Amino acid sequence: MTVADVAASPARARWERVTATPLVVLGVLFIVAYSVVILMPATSGPLWSTLVVTLVAAWAVFIVDVLVRIVLTPTGGRWSFVWHHPVDVLSALIPLFRALRVLELLRQVPYLRRRTGAAVRTNIIVFALSYSIVFVYFVALATLAAERDAPGATITSFGEAIWWAIVTIATVGYGDTYPITIPGRIYAVLLMAGGIAIVGTASATIISLINERIGSARRGHDEGPPADGTV
Repeated sequence: MTVADVAASPARARWERVTATPLVVLGVLFIVAYSVVILMPATSGPLWSTLVVTLVAAWAVFIVDVLVRIVLTPTGGRWSFVWHHPVDVLSALIPLFRALRVLELLRQVPYLRRRTGAAVRTNIIVFALSYSIVFVYFVALATLAAERDAPGATITSFGEAIWWAIVTIATVGYGDTYPITIPGRIYAVLLMAGGIAIVGTASATIISLINERIGSARRGHDEGPPADGTV
């Protein structure tokens, strides 16, 4: 949340402060429930009922949260809110996106709030790595759910789903596993788009680090040894 958000909508800022922790807890519960449902489809009895209730409750709460935040945003800024909070808005439609909100807690680490070059780069690396892991994990889960019962499917286990996701996001493309269903291919497109962003961020960070090291080396060379001859 930016300073402009707080200034424009103090009511929404208060809502977000109050609901932040409960939503993070619910997000963690959703991650666990969704993972168990996909990885252990034979689960039944009270545990299955609890998992289903958790998923449905999470979906409902995510929808309510986004709608309330939009309503609490001044009329002229509502489209701006939707545009600048894509993960939150998508979570109302696709709950797995809400898992990414848990990672926002990392923004509260004091060092990551600094604006020095090293801190900014660390911020980028930490968030890029965290979001990459969660993104790949959930796309693999969703693809497995869509593919494993399809005739002729090549992705029938979590191991194959993770292998396919990593190979795809790394742009290797062995072709040994691939989605054959429409939902699976939609997830593949999302994974490809996310892979471009992840690879681009990683490349930019590495280039920034190299440029900084080269600049430091040049400055040290230009300054030369101390005037008194000491090292």
